[in-house]
Amino acid sequence: MPDLDQRLKRYLQCEYEPPRPDVEGRVTRLIGLTLEAVGLKVALGDYCLVSLQGNGSVEAEVVGFSGDRVYLMPLDSVDGLSPGAAVRPRVGASLVPVGFGLLGRVIDGIGRPLDGKGPLRPDDMVTLAGETINPLHRHPIEQTLDVGVRAINGLLTVGRGQRLGLFAGSGVGKSVLLGMMTRFTEAEITVVGLIGERGREVREFIDHSLGPEGMARSVVVAAPADDSPLMRLRAAQLTTRIAEYFRAQGKNVLLLMDSLTRYAQAQREIALAVGEPPATKGYPPSVFAKLPKLVERAGNGETGGGSITAFYTVLTEGDDQQDPVADSARAILDGHFVLSRSLAEQGHYPALDIEASISRAMPQIVDESQLHLALQFKRLYSRYQQNADLIAVGAYARGSDPETDRAVDMLPVIRAYLQQGMNEPMPIKRCMQELAMLMSAPPQQPQNATAQGQPLRRTP
Repeated sequence: MPDLDQRLKRYLQCEYEPPRPDVEGRVTRLIGLTLEAVGLKVALGDYCLVSLQGNGSVEAEVVGFSGDRVYLMPLDSVDGLSPGAAVRPRVGASLVPVGFGLLGRVIDGIGRPLDGKGPLRPDDMVTLAGETINPLHRHPIEQTLDVGVRAINGLLTVGRGQRLGLFAGSGVGKSVLLGMMTRFTEAEITVVGLIGERGREVREFIDHSLGPEGMARSVVVAAPADDSPLMRLRAAQLTTRIAEYFRAQGKNVLLLMDSLTRYAQAQREIALAVGEPPATKGYPPSVFAKLPKLVERAGNGETGGGSITAFYTVLTEGDDQQDPVADSARAILDGHFVLSRSLAEQGHYPALDIEASISRAMPQIVDESQLHLALQFKRLYSRYQQNADLIAVGAYARGSDPETDRAVDMLPVIRAYLQQGMNEPMPIKRCMQELAMLMSAPPQQPQNATAQGQPLRRTP
């Protein structure tokens, strides 16, 4: 239970209406997504209230200026805006709700409930900007985090406080994999940010991917594609801020953001609207400045505190791994998991491309024997993939290469290990035991179809 000071602070923030300031500006022009106003004395990042016809108003953020003209980006629709509409600076910082009272709730980018379960009961109201942690004070990544997915636990082991990217095109199972990790993880709390995705996917993710069990210990922040760019931007920041609050309480948090690409696209829309020149494939420089600022807020806290293990999905348009956002994210994250469209088309789920994926923290958090087994597994899988075309057409002669022969023989069990049902949790200890048994057991002679690389179905 929060103490009296916290309760009073919460009630005051909810009930108190600041007095109308004497200084008031007016709207002079609407340019695409941006409002242009004059007569204001505000700073970059301040918030204003723009009057609409009738008694309504919409909140807007100062995103740029030129001389005495100020550029504002509204959070919501500006239907009803008229020329010369009044613009009033908002007194005080914009505060958002955080706390254990948000568990099991769905909120939007400014902390308003979307689930129809009544008003929120937050423990505190805080600003969106979190405190920067001195990198030398961060606790190093030393412990594994069980995410309940065999291919990740055994071959791409994740550490507490690690930040990873999930790179995939559309329709290859990103949301299903995120849902599996949310339900199966050993993390105490999960914070999910659904940024810029289709509106119908929000309900589907909550009902089917999360389920009642996952939702009970999760907070979901949703800003669908039809929300304003600023709302999508703030939703990503709020997702991170809520996770930071739980980390400060000593909790191990799993942060899932779907997707980092939509966050970058929202910033691109804002930057282009205020006149920032495009640089790399239409992305202004500010996009690549904001990405590390968001990602660096995740990770371990100070020694003795909590942790935020973060997964950011990165949408690779046309499965292009050299997309500028994907390339930038790969450089600032602690590893990346690539989902393969060809595997998904074969009915292989999760469609993790083991060859193209890496967990940079794995060598520091598993023992040498486990690392050796994982490398041996990847080597066999890669050897088969290199010769798959020859094997498929019957051009490979058995006995030409002993390692390729072993890879062909072990292909059925290798594929069985990589596949997993969406309702089948796999604890990390069991994953490692199965990997050790798989690599030590003598391979069985495959059937002809298997030897020619045909996909197998895992028997129950």
